[in-house]
Amino acid sequence: MKVTFCAHDYPNFVGGPYAWLPRLLPSLKERGIESRVLFSIRGNEGECQAVQRVKQGGFKHSVCQIPNYTDEHIDWILNQVKNDPPDVFIPNLVVPACYSSHWIKKAGIPTVGIMHSDDPFYYGILDEFVFGQPNYQFSGFVAVSRFIEQTILSKGNSTTQIKCIPYGAPVPPTRTKKPSDTLRMVYVGRLVEEQKQISLLTKAFCRAVREVPNTEAIIYGSGSKQKAVEKIIAQQAQEIPVTLGGRLNSDQVQKHLLESHVIVLLSDYEGLPIALMEAMACGVVPVCLRIRSGIPELVEDGVTGLLVDDRGDSFVAAIQRLQEEAGLWEKLSQGARAKIEAHYSDTVAADQWVDFLKELHQCSDRKQSIKRPLFFSLPPVHPALAVEDKRRPSLSDRVFQKARYLTKKLKTSFR
Repeated sequence: MKVTFCAHDYPNFVGGPYAWLPRLLPSLKERGIESRVLFSIRGNEGECQAVQRVKQGGFKHSVCQIPNYTDEHIDWILNQVKNDPPDVFIPNLVVPACYSSHWIKKAGIPTVGIMHSDDPFYYGILDEFVFGQPNYQFSGFVAVSRFIEQTILSKGNSTTQIKCIPYGAPVPPTRTKKPSDTLRMVYVGRLVEEQKQISLLTKAFCRAVREVPNTEAIIYGSGSKQKAVEKIIAQQAQEIPVTLGGRLNSDQVQKHLLESHVIVLLSDYEGLPIALMEAMACGVVPVCLRIRSGIPELVEDGVTGLLVDDRGDSFVAAIQRLQEEAGLWEKLSQGARAKIEAHYSDTVAADQWVDFLKELHQCSDRKQSIKRPLFFSLPPVHPALAVEDKRRPSLSDRVFQKARYLTKKLKTSFR
């Protein structure tokens, strides 16, 4: 059975969906699934972590620089799929690939979308390709958390088959050791304000390390707010052990987690955080903000971790409990690892993916050749997807823009 995935990648970029795919492919291969990845990238391919991991794994892949316009991107994808048609096509989070699914599905190839997070972009994907025009609806749609699955099901009826398949995390043979002198807290992820609230998290680390004796904190990751994090550390952590550990490659994350005791996530929203699952698999205790999506599925307060109500007093009190309350860290560490082993390991996730792919393939129509249209007539741009759906200006728009440019140039020449 052959499956084609689509994915983005960028130099030195980190994020859950980018770590998830290269890890899933070997597990699918072990179960008889042959995978190919169509990468759309910006920048140097050699600095794109997901591309390099797929390449090193020996998996078939093709790479293109992201085209200027959606129709060009669709054309490239359809050409790739037409020349090497799979049994199932997974556009993932690539908007032009989602539109490409219309012609691929017409050729008898099931299509599968994925909702990676509880944010407006993915609700746009949901509107367009699960509850939108019938001929653009996916064959199947994967929700990475039970909250997202229930949210989708509550929106109404669709011809798309909905399936909850959580991300999987590898479970190492050993777990992190009980803290002896110093309790080490870590954050692993993107250094951004949107969703992750990295500045507030950095300040929360500084306060906790100042107020709770024998604690330290390390922030691992990269992103647009790295300088802001460096500035906060320089101002608030001059005499306390709060440091920026830099970006980690996906295959290095658990090595560092096994040297840590607490993972902290104080996001506004999540899908199902991969770094959190990787940490829990290592026995690292999660301390997370109480939010509606993703976190409650993994962190049961007092059983597999601690939930806090704010990034201030409640967070500091949780760290103090872990440092001072006898037996609490050990209990939560065991509970966290057991949770991942039972329900969220990479083995469990791969088995669920294989079952879903085989089910869709068995119910599909007879495969035909993909017919690429001369012109793409697409639904209007959804506001939540506009950042990745760049339409070519119409002829009238181009004429208007040209006339405006010439008018401006003439006015300048007469001054």
